[in-house]
Amino acid sequence: MSFLSGVSDFIGGSLFKELREGIMAYFPPDMTPQQKANAELKLKEMLYQKEIKANQILNDAAKQLDKRIAEQEGTASDLKNIPLLGHVVLFARGVQRPLWGFATLFMDYKWFFEVHDFSEQQQTAMILINILVLGFLFGERTLKNLEPMIIKVFSK
Repeated sequence: MSFLSGVSDFIGGSLFKELREGIMAYFPPDMTPQQKANAELKLKEMLYQKEIKANQILNDAAKQLDKRIAEQEGTASDLKNIPLLGHVVLFARGVQRPLWGFATLFMDYKWFFEVHDFSEQQQTAMILINILVLGFLFGERTLKNLEPMIIKVFSK
């Protein structure tokens, strides 16, 4: 999606801006300010319509890409067609995040409140497990927020 937004920014931002500036440079110098303003307004409207069309094309391309990916990889509803195994897989997919979250919570409870003789290697493993599980459950934002702490911990 970042590629499509980059193309959109290029088309919507720099390309149309350069076109407008190039065309405005070729206006005759004897035009009245009103004529020049009207011409610039029409040009802006035309470029705006082209920008809308370009964004629409990019959105359609993104939708087609999503559709192609769904057709090639399938969706979760495809699993319902498999008699027994499909429902088991759907259940496993749905319960996976809470299961990992509660397992990590349980290990953290043991680590912080019950067992106090973890080796340095075990503590490092617990930190990594927490980072991986929290990163998986809560996404990239977690890792971005924890990045300064991670650098601080592992730089020692």
